[in-house]
Amino acid sequence: MGSREHDLLLVNRCLGGDARSFNDLINSYKRQVFSLIYRMVNNAADAEDLSQETFIKVYRGLKLYDPAYPFHTWIFKIAHNTAIDFLRANRKPAITIDDTENPLEIEDPGPSLEERAENLSQRGMIEREMAGLPPLYREILALRHQQELSYEEIAGVLEIPVGTVKVRLFRAREMMKQKLVQTGVFR
Repeated sequence: MGSREHDLLLVNRCLGGDARSFNDLINSYKRQVFSLIYRMVNNAADAEDLSQETFIKVYRGLKLYDPAYPFHTWIFKIAHNTAIDFLRANRKPAITIDDTENPLEIEDPGPSLEERAENLSQRGMIEREMAGLPPLYREILALRHQQELSYEEIAGVLEIPVGTVKVRLFRAREMMKQKLVQTGVFR
């Protein structure tokens, strides 16, 4: 992911008409945007199409970007909204849990040394199990653990309170833990 200053430089060049700078922005974020969208829609072809649609929206809306906020938060929000629109249009199952009830203050312990040292076969199993989660929970895990966004940044992308971010992350982690215990990855 590009630095904030580098992103601002590229954005300013794009706004000045430099098409190459927009390609640099795309190259900086294409893997992260694809990964986030894929986690939501669980289909590589759809994720590819929606990633392209995201970058078209970014290009068209670049003049609306507010440099007071990190560029990556803005682009992930566009990616999120694009995927949500797709899911709604295709009537994918929606999550009906009201995450604003009893928002818990849960500390994020972060990945342990043991988790970081997992072998590739376990990672593959984790990826498969994560793909089976509802889109809402796949997305929040991807934003936190793959894109490494802070709670506040995730709240901005998803337009939800920080407490709701914490609750959803807690629930997603619990769901993953249950799945991984069932498959024998964790005991």
